[in-house]
Amino acid sequence: MFIDKKTAFELIETYGSPLYVYDETILRKRCNELKNLLPGLNLQVNYSIKANSNPHLLKIVLDEGLNVDAMSPGEIYVEELAGFTPDRIFYIGNNVSAEEMKYAIDRDILVSVDSLSQLELYGKINAGGRVAVRFNPGFGAGHHEKVVTAGKNTKFGVQAEFVDEVKTILQKHALRLVGINQHIGSLFLDEDEYINGVKGLLEIIKQFPGLEFIDFGGGFGVPYKKSENRLDLLALSEKLSAVLNEFLHEYDNKEVVFKIEPGRYIAAECGILLGQVYSIKQNYDKTYIGTDLGMNVLVRPSMYDSYHEVEVLSKKEPGGLAKQVTVVGNICETGDIMAKERLLPEIHEGDILAVLNAGAYGHVMSTNYNFRLRPAEVLITESGAHRLIRKRDSFEDLVRNYCV
Repeated sequence: MFIDKKTAFELIETYGSPLYVYDETILRKRCNELKNLLPGLNLQVNYSIKANSNPHLLKIVLDEGLNVDAMSPGEIYVEELAGFTPDRIFYIGNNVSAEEMKYAIDRDILVSVDSLSQLELYGKINAGGRVAVRFNPGFGAGHHEKVVTAGKNTKFGVQAEFVDEVKTILQKHALRLVGINQHIGSLFLDEDEYINGVKGLLEIIKQFPGLEFIDFGGGFGVPYKKSENRLDLLALSEKLSAVLNEFLHEYDNKEVVFKIEPGRYIAAECGILLGQVYSIKQNYDKTYIGTDLGMNVLVRPSMYDSYHEVEVLSKKEPGGLAKQVTVVGNICETGDIMAKERLLPEIHEGDILAVLNAGAYGHVMSTNYNFRLRPAEVLITESGAHRLIRKRDSFEDLVRNYCV
């Protein structure tokens, strides 16, 4: 919690509930931690904006000297709006059309392809161009099977055994391979998982001399539970530096740039989600805390069985004993659960609940399901002031694009 109870109630009164709140100081701190991850090596940090793409936050990331990844033309558009120039954007497409590729190519943005067929398509529309290829060395990791993005059970990347086929297509279309990238999955807290993925990719890299960059992807995790330890950045730095320095002794380009793609680590802890309690009920032997924190606002718990710590902010003085409760939203789905069977302090109607570490994959995945209004977003600046950085949806927004 980077705001106190009094501020939380003031923010809800000013901007409405539910409400996403971000802290500029924490965001800048996380950017700097990763910028300094590999001292002495050519490291470039690319913020993966799918974690949180609010343009105001992107401007802070830009100010801290980070570059960005894009997964769609829409993300490219927002990144350019925030001030990123083409040389600071890396487009990592997945099963995209020729039109999408051209959108990036026409803006002189480097494109990564992740299949032989997509490389062939790229060659047909941009013969002689620069390109990157995403490989899948066969090792993946992540907090849920749905976010493991490498290994034998995922759609992503070119299989390691297809190196020769990649070289054939490159030669056929006179393409210049400038970089190779991967992404093993999302949310690792054990640095050894990442190191294993790096080693696997480097075995592929050795077959491609003269690359300008090697991109090891993201997945840097944050502790969502109080019982979890933080990712040990010092240990990761020492182990990763040792592996990369050994690799550089053999590789022909000593100036090759190493890239990482943190998304969650940059944005998660700078954001909290505030919501209000509207009902408390007993259904048989369970106590349900009814709130406006529906799965339309934060889908991670429903989609990935994800855990977020919940803080109770009450206008009343602490009273009764902590009780096991289930925090639910206002969406017509049984799976609309924010926190299941949690031991929480006594809760009253009118209290505010704060969902922690909600800055990544929060508002960016929110929807208008049940025609609910997506919440506003507020930034707490380094001076401690707060300002609106995204308005709450209106009823007019719900029907704006219908042809009626």
